[in-house]
Amino acid sequence: MAAPPRVWVLADDRPGNANQALGVAEALTWPFEVRRIRYGPLAALPNFLLGARLLGLQDIARHALRAPWPDLVIAAGRRTAPVARWIRRQRPGAFLVQLMWPGSARGLDLVVVPEHDGRPAAPNVITTLGAPHRVAPAALARARAQLAPALAHLPRPYVVGLIGGASRHAAFTVEDAVVMARRAAVLAAARGGSVLISTSRRTGTAAEDALEDLDLPAPVWLHRFSRGGENPYLGLLGHAEAVVVSADSASMVTEACATGQPVFLVRPGGWRGGKLDRLHQRLTELGHLHDPAAGWPSQGAAPLLPQEDVARVIRRRMSPRPPMVASPPSTH
Repeated sequence: MAAPPRVWVLADDRPGNANQALGVAEALTWPFEVRRIRYGPLAALPNFLLGARLLGLQDIARHALRAPWPDLVIAAGRRTAPVARWIRRQRPGAFLVQLMWPGSARGLDLVVVPEHDGRPAAPNVITTLGAPHRVAPAALARARAQLAPALAHLPRPYVVGLIGGASRHAAFTVEDAVVMARRAAVLAAARGGSVLISTSRRTGTAAEDALEDLDLPAPVWLHRFSRGGENPYLGLLGHAEAVVVSADSASMVTEACATGQPVFLVRPGGWRGGKLDRLHQRLTELGHLHDPAAGWPSQGAAPLLPQEDVARVIRRRMSPRPPMVASPPSTH
């Protein structure tokens, strides 16, 4: 049996980028190594100026890039593309996979962009519904088991509220967080269940304080992101029998839809979603997203796992081509 390819994941300082790359690597099920990418001031330069060089990296990140070189590089975010192209110079046969549009697909074997970006496909550009992520069935099962003792006293079903925060699409006020929590609690109370709420790094302490003081019609379990400690995010998704999610993050919405449970979308006041509205519309058409005012749907949709789609494309394109069989000489 042939050995699997050597795989590197370029994980930079943005968790959203790194999680996409790690999600694809995990979906491949090949062993992989993580190379931590840390940027210096020159990383702000456009990629056409950086080219296939390491000018944008701190010394510690440069020193981690050394032989033996990989057969496959998985990276995410514009600033990792020059690094991947530099690795190709050291290992000309390396297969380069870039998640998120890097400014140009030149010199990259596969560029993966979300469908809602509206970028046309090309021979080396494919689109996915939502963003690749790490919310895989096995990961959910492990996290569910770990969190189960902390939730054992609460009645089911569990409605999970994923509270986002301010973004370029809209401000996110304390009232927005309160509205989300109340809608999640109403859904839970309708079935005699509990609401499990988790804030995020963009939520803010004022909104967290308001959530902690709320009087809701269902038992509540609250995780405040600002207090640190182990993040129960995966465990909550593993226990979710429904999810209420804020509209501001494509990744969070996609991850909620990975549960295969009903997902209810809440837009903050002053919403101007732009391309995110295209994602929400598509997910609604496919039965992933629902309006919380309409109550519980009869069923959820199949888990949304775009990283699995990307992994299948990588395997197919990296597979050795069968040898050409010469046609027998003509007898005529």
